[in-house]
Amino acid sequence: MDKWILEGKKALARAEAFAGKHPRALTGTVLGALGLFAVTAFGIAPLAPDARNIPQRVVTQDVAHDALDTQLSALADFHVGLVRNGQTRANDTADSLLRRLGAFDAQAAKFLRSDALARTVLQGHGGKLVELTADADGTVQSMVVRYPSDDPTQQSKQFQRLSITRSAAGFGAKLEQVPLQTEIRLGSGLIRSSLFAATDEARIPDAVASQLADIFSADIDFHHELRAGDRFSLVYQTLTADGEPVSWDGANGRIVAAEFVNKGRSHSAVWYQDEHTGKGDYFGFDGSSRRTAFLASPVPFSRVTSSFSMRFHPILQQWKRHLGTDFGAPMGTPVRTVGDGVVDFAGQQNGYGNVIFVRHAGDRLTVYAHLSRILVKKGQHVDQGDKIGNVGMTGWATGPHLHFEFRVHGVHQDPTTLAKAAETIKLPATARARFEQTVAALRPELDQASRLDAASISAE
Repeated sequence: MDKWILEGKKALARAEAFAGKHPRALTGTVLGALGLFAVTAFGIAPLAPDARNIPQRVVTQDVAHDALDTQLSALADFHVGLVRNGQTRANDTADSLLRRLGAFDAQAAKFLRSDALARTVLQGHGGKLVELTADADGTVQSMVVRYPSDDPTQQSKQFQRLSITRSAAGFGAKLEQVPLQTEIRLGSGLIRSSLFAATDEARIPDAVASQLADIFSADIDFHHELRAGDRFSLVYQTLTADGEPVSWDGANGRIVAAEFVNKGRSHSAVWYQDEHTGKGDYFGFDGSSRRTAFLASPVPFSRVTSSFSMRFHPILQQWKRHLGTDFGAPMGTPVRTVGDGVVDFAGQQNGYGNVIFVRHAGDRLTVYAHLSRILVKKGQHVDQGDKIGNVGMTGWATGPHLHFEFRVHGVHQDPTTLAKAAETIKLPATARARFEQTVAALRPELDQASRLDAASISAE
């Protein structure tokens, strides 16, 4: 044992001498490990059993290894890569982005400003995912930027990956189109104040939370009928870019199965896609449709600022019947059509400002007014949930909001009754057997998701 301690002390002395020449953080780690070796050999020796009472067999084997000085030199030459993750901001410069990610590299900043591909990092809207690898002194070794495809029709299928790497010759950049991957996740929550607050607490993406409200909008008025103690559980898809979840517009995962308990009553839903037509819809576990002909709201998760009733008009300064519903939402919020139909008008019209009229079956019409952008044309067919414009404040509007109307045979109706009064989509009888197999496969996952909520409640 004395021999082991002596050898350990000699190794420690050589390492300390080397550390004076190479003061690196890793060298300190090696010294600590060697010191611990010496102390450990001394500490555990007295705990060994009496060797005279144990049958002994001597095994000799040569172990080849590099000298300690060689190993320390290799460690001194090793460059530690510090990885930082973040997102770009709309007002970023090359220097501010690198500084926020912990890198201080003038050459890297110059490349971001000068290279045509690298400049795309700072162009356009913020929110691009950035992964930066740098040395301990802040010298950039590589950068990977992930952001949505330029083609809106491909944003649910692929993303763009910009790779910037450093070599002896300098920096280089490469742009690739890469398929998005799909992952299945579980989530659950308890309503304490609002659905949004509960989904945020459960770390469920806003796009998925919006789907949850849409699925059950025919049964639950999420503005007025939620109660503290209501709960939900769901199985949903999330799209990932190289393993990183993304929530870009147009790249939203779908809820696969969900259950919502409101005022003690349980509502269920499962996504079922017809194997022949490729079309899918939500149905209850009993086969009843969860999808109505109209969505409850043209703007996901918005608040009603003016309902279908008499009100004092803020511009005309007189009491007047309000023939629609106003949804308060930030400028630029996507507006979607509440049902399948054909665009009857798209343009400017008096107090409506930028407005879209969509005609639906049964001589029904929906109106979307005060838009900042119009994304459809007259005569164009639109499906339920399609993005047709953005919230604005054009026409007679005192602030950003969407004015929404629902008319039947030319007569204005209260839009809040839209979803509950609409007919439902029926499950074909020929699909019943396959649908029941789908439900049987998803029930265990939904049960597991509900146990997550129960576990979090008991932990409190």
